[in-house]
Amino acid sequence: MNRKLRMGMVGGGKDAFIGAIHRIAANMDGLAELVCGALSINPEIAKDSGKMLFLPESRTYANYEEMINAESQLPEGERMDFVTIVTPNFAHFAPAMLALEKGFHVVIEKPIALSLEEALQLQQKVEETGLLLLLTHTYSGYPLVKQAREMIKNNELGKLRKIFVEYPQGWLSTLTEREGNAGAAWRTDPKKSGKSGSMGDIGTHAAHLAEYISGAKITELCASLNIVVEGRGLDDDGAVLLKFDNGATGVLMATQVAAGEENALKIRLYGEKGGLEWAQHEPNTLLAKWLDKPTQILRAGSNYPGLSSYATHNARTPGGHPEGYLEAFGNLYRNFLITLAARIDGVEPPKEALDFPSVDDGVRGMAFINNVVKSNESSEKWTTYTI
Repeated sequence: MNRKLRMGMVGGGKDAFIGAIHRIAANMDGLAELVCGALSINPEIAKDSGKMLFLPESRTYANYEEMINAESQLPEGERMDFVTIVTPNFAHFAPAMLALEKGFHVVIEKPIALSLEEALQLQQKVEETGLLLLLTHTYSGYPLVKQAREMIKNNELGKLRKIFVEYPQGWLSTLTEREGNAGAAWRTDPKKSGKSGSMGDIGTHAAHLAEYISGAKITELCASLNIVVEGRGLDDDGAVLLKFDNGATGVLMATQVAAGEENALKIRLYGEKGGLEWAQHEPNTLLAKWLDKPTQILRAGSNYPGLSSYATHNARTPGGHPEGYLEAFGNLYRNFLITLAARIDGVEPPKEALDFPSVDDGVRGMAFINNVVKSNESSEKWTTYTI
């Protein structure tokens, strides 16, 4: 392809955190450029944000409807190729659906929508249109997460038996949503966040990571949700027993009231022959623990032999040069953009580039939230997993 892909953005103005992360990730490999945006529901913030990002005034739009409709009327050589949606959960579905209806590919923050019903509608629309949708489950972009997935896929651990995944945070240990914290305010508001707080916000990351690395799907669960901080509107803590379709069992914990913790996502998977352990605080290290030999330390790095092609494809620097959250985010975008460019050029992308979370992962994420809440409200021990 002889040009950059053209990106539009809904949300992500100067007062937002995640929009800047998406722009950095999209720009990391020089494959895309931001050409338009509906950057805030506040007209002044939207206008100022457009200026800060050097967008033409004519392509700094007041809202997503105006942007998507106007861009669809531009000549094919000028209009955006895809739109990134970085709004709160309740404002995911409508712009994503309109973009797909108008023929635009979509990148969207997780969870994909406010409800499972909305997620299923988006899945149907993606299937109807054949357009691409990237769901930014960031942690699946790390090279050694992909290495762990390939080791399990290649049966190096033998039959998988146990999966433990935990995601403790501490940022909601107080009632910060009533102290001017805008991110906390919408995440703890059922009308804006959905039917679950901690499980919707970070539990979905943990569930996706467990399914992504193991290659197995959750079939049953037993969940307990808690509101620890008095006065909060949604759960801020929870734990889930899991059963998987390959016979493995597991435990998932997600809490946002673990005072002092930052983003301590960690996963351990055990098979007949050994186990794997990966933690987001030390993402360049994967521990392989063997039944009949000492623990093996695998390290991320583009120059290390023995890593899978999926790991090296997503490793950007030689060993010893740390890669983290931004690079993992960039890997998701790069794979999506390589696939999109190949689609436009009518060629096949490399198989490694096809490895990014899709609308199907979004549906499973919303099903996870539904089933966790259903189990928590039930007197039954086990809840059969339904979509």
